[in-house]
Amino acid sequence: MTISVTIVGAGLGGLTLARVLHVHGIPATIYEAEPSAQARAQGGQLDVHEHDGQRALAAAGLMEAFRAIVHEGGDATRALDRDGNVLFDQPGDGRRPEVLRGNLRRILIDSLPAGTIRWGRKLAGARPLGAGRHELRFTDGSAVETELLVGADGAWSKVRPLLSDADPAYLGVSYVETYLHDADRRFPATAAAVGSGGMFALEPGKGITAHREPAGVLHTYVQLMRPAAWFANIDFNDGAAAKTRIAAEFDGWTSALTTLITGSDTALVLRTINALPVGHRWDRTPGVTLLGDAAHLSPPAGDGANLAMLDGAELGEAIAGGLADIEGALAAYEAAMFSRSEVAAAGAHQVLDLCLGTRAPFSLIDFLTAER
Repeated sequence: MTISVTIVGAGLGGLTLARVLHVHGIPATIYEAEPSAQARAQGGQLDVHEHDGQRALAAAGLMEAFRAIVHEGGDATRALDRDGNVLFDQPGDGRRPEVLRGNLRRILIDSLPAGTIRWGRKLAGARPLGAGRHELRFTDGSAVETELLVGADGAWSKVRPLLSDADPAYLGVSYVETYLHDADRRFPATAAAVGSGGMFALEPGKGITAHREPAGVLHTYVQLMRPAAWFANIDFNDGAAAKTRIAAEFDGWTSALTTLITGSDTALVLRTINALPVGHRWDRTPGVTLLGDAAHLSPPAGDGANLAMLDGAELGEAIAGGLADIEGALAAYEAAMFSRSEVAAAGAHQVLDLCLGTRAPFSLIDFLTAER
């Protein structure tokens, strides 16, 4: 028996699924809204965990390619106070190697047969046709029918409504993303404050976190617990005004930290933090399933990409091993995915509280110290 798999979304989870299916000789087609692989920046560094992300890459046969893109030393962690004093400093140990998300996505894309990804195909909606088949309608007016549909299309998935009426909810916190380039030469005090890996400077309700990337790049997320309306009153198209408004929330902090905002080489980008309900799940619905953020969007805590890749790998292996009973294979995949994602989501909400709750930063430092 053969089957063709249709995947919506060329993120890390969807790409991993397509790669694992390819390893097993099963064809897949990915429909992706972006016009090309280079259409936008793919975010910063990821720490790829041994128990999920690396397991997925091993199933995809890409561990050698993965090791070639590791940023050595990028897994160091330090905490500073508002004056730049070091509260916690942990060198990297290689257990959670860091890679740029864009590089990881590239090795996955390069591992797929030409034509697997149909770029510039933005999904408008999907509807069931019966017998496990679905019709996908795209914004360019085209449509395709599917034999087996996988929604790997992220937080605002257009496939999810086939299975669930859940929508992500705003968690009362947003991140503001920005970059400094050539930081060691241009901003030596800031580069020294960030150190060789990840840095966080947190207080209740707000924080500045940054990560050193290759070539002297410092990638920053400013974290603020504010209502959505507060951010709506900031014109992020006015770069200078936006920098001034966000930096004002850190009045009195050392310039070594606030320069990560005021010296920004890129426009400030607002990232609202939303999540699906912890324990989100659905009844088995023939011919369709979800993975990654489409299935279990949670606050950022270092697990999202890793879980998406593991979802993709385990789903691919389930399909390959269950061709005689695809519905049984999908049910087994979902049962395992529901269980681990519920645990991970609860942990992610806990980490968010550790970072920005009433005892920050010492709650997070205690947590990291206990993990050592």
